[in-house]
Amino acid sequence: MHKKITYILLSSLFFPFLLKAQFAQFKDSIIQISGITMTADSLRAIPAVSILVRGQNRGTISNTQGVFSIVAFKGDTLSFTAVGFKRKDYKIPATLPGNNYSMIQLMVDDTTYLPVTIIKPYPTREEFDKAFVSSDIPDDEYEIARQNTQQARLRALSRYTPPDAREATSMYLNKQAQSLYYAGQQPPQNILNPLAWAQFIQAWKRGDFKNSSNSKYGYGY
Repeated sequence: MHKKITYILLSSLFFPFLLKAQFAQFKDSIIQISGITMTADSLRAIPAVSILVRGQNRGTISNTQGVFSIVAFKGDTLSFTAVGFKRKDYKIPATLPGNNYSMIQLMVDDTTYLPVTIIKPYPTREEFDKAFVSSDIPDDEYEIARQNTQQARLRALSRYTPPDAREATSMYLNKQAQSLYYAGQQPPQNILNPLAWAQFIQAWKRGDFKNSSNSKYGYGY
């Protein structure tokens, strides 16, 4: 019993020193790797390079200037991957002094060879003429613009299409400005306005006041 108590006392005395030594060893094994990824031929910075710690499912990505920073353990392996470049692995030496290390990682272009594509024409001129005549050619931009700018279609759209937020705001502000302009006085009557009569006559000639059921777009012709 006396030996057991002595062992417990000795363990309690030396435990803080052992814990401190383990913490110092753990702290010394951590290292922060900072660097830049560049091309091996022209020393150009490579952005968006994935830097992963092998076997630990964690990593980082280099920024637009190719600069990166990652925390790992001494002895770990860093894997550098990017689209268009060959994968590069770097094993952190376990004997590196300190807890910070700077590096420049050079990457080599990865050439991708596509299969050969052979473009063949039509076997005969008759088959080409037949395929050309039977092909469905869409309307060109001029024809599409001409159809979209027809007067009947524009009047129909202006009549039935509700105003958007910008147009509604403009109409509201114009009405407010008109009410403020004639504040305290009687607004003029358009019956004596020659411009209003000219607009009325033009609308009458266009047929804006005809029965809407006689037209495809809501106006008679």
